[in-house]
Amino acid sequence: MKKIVTITPPDAAHGFALAGVKQLVRTPQELDDTLLELMGDPATGVIIIDERLVAGSTQRRIEEIERRWPGLVVELPAPGKPQRPEEDYVLNLIRRAIGYQVRLTP
Repeated sequence: MKKIVTITPPDAAHGFALAGVKQLVRTPQELDDTLLELMGDPATGVIIIDERLVAGSTQRRIEEIERRWPGLVVELPAPGKPQRPEEDYVLNLIRRAIGYQVRLTP
């Protein structure tokens, strides 16, 4: 079974660890190296990244990773920031995970 790894800033250091998920505490400057390291680990299947760590160049790196890496990268919305339209976000995750476009209807 593949591992789920979360990458968060120091102020969120304990949240996911309480749920039993491997949690790495990083700064925005450390994120690129950490992502490359996790991509090289065949046991890693899902990487969850706190949106506060993602800057412009890192955002492009994440998009590149999503195209090249078979695992799933999920960005958690930062507290207090406007949220993306949920349906679009969910549809993109599903398409990325299963490789098909789906249509969600109420």
